[in-house]
Amino acid sequence: MHSHWQLESCPNPLERRRIWWCPTGELAFLPLHAAGIYSSTYQAGQCVSDFVVSSYTPTVHSLNEKCNASATLSKYTNLFLISQPNTPRLPSIPWTRKETHDLKVLMDGSGITTLLLEDAGATTDKVKTEMKTHNWVHFACHGIQDASDPLKSGVHLHNGRLELLEIMRQQIPNPDVAFLSACQTSKGDLDLSEEVVHLAAGMLAAGYRGVVGTMWSISDMHGPEFAMEFYRYLLTEKGASQALDSTQAAYALDHAVGKIRESLGQSDASFLTWVPYVHFGY
Repeated sequence: MHSHWQLESCPNPLERRRIWWCPTGELAFLPLHAAGIYSSTYQAGQCVSDFVVSSYTPTVHSLNEKCNASATLSKYTNLFLISQPNTPRLPSIPWTRKETHDLKVLMDGSGITTLLLEDAGATTDKVKTEMKTHNWVHFACHGIQDASDPLKSGVHLHNGRLELLEIMRQQIPNPDVAFLSACQTSKGDLDLSEEVVHLAAGMLAAGYRGVVGTMWSISDMHGPEFAMEFYRYLLTEKGASQALDSTQAAYALDHAVGKIRESLGQSDASFLTWVPYVHFGY
C-alpha cells in the first residue's frame, strides 16, 4: 500500500501530537520514528517527525503504568552524571568528559542538584548506591548488548559492567528519567525481540518513567551536542526551576535531534548520527 502526504497537511511543529510505537518481532529493530523520504531537496511533510513526536514502549501495559506514575512527579531533580572517557580495556571516548562537565555547569547555573562521577570514581557499587538517591541519571560511557544473555547487557564502568539485571533489581525511590548516552542501549536481542530485552526497557522495568537510549553505535563527538540541547530545552524553553519535567523528555529529544539535523545537513553521515536516538516511556 502506498500513501502520499500533502505538504499543506503538515502541522505546526509546536502543535504535533505524541505517538507511541510498540513494535513486535523484527519491526522492533527498525527506526520507525525516522521513516520518511530524505533527499538534498527535503521539504516539510515528507517524514514521520514532521507530523508527530515519537516515543517507544515495550508494552502497552508499561505505557499505562508510566502515564499513571506521572501524577506523582517529584518537585525536585537530583541529576546523577556518570562519565567513562577512558574505561580500562575499551576504546577511549574522550567527548564523554566534555558532555558531563558541560552538563554539570549548565545544571549548577540553573539550581539543579547534580553529582558527577567519572573515571575511577565511577565503580559499579558506587553507581548503584548513588542511583538510589538521584531521580535522574545520565550515563556517558560504553554500552553493550550481550547477544548470548541479554540480561547481562549493560554499561561499562571503571571496574566492570553494570548489567541490566542488576539495574532492574535496584529499589530506586521515585526514579524519573535515565539518559543512556551509550552505544546499543535500546538494541534488543533477535531471539527475544518480542520481550524487548534491552537496557532502555530494563530502566523502565526498574521504575524510570522515561528513558533516552540509542539503537546502535553513536558518534562520540556529537554526544555532547545532543545532551546539551536536550537539557537546555528542559531548562530554558520550559522554564524549569529546581525540577526537570520528565513528561517533556520526548519533546526535548525531538528538539535536540532537530538542532543536530539543522547543523549537519541531509547527508548519509548526518542521518546515521541522529537516527539512533530514541525515547522510551511517558
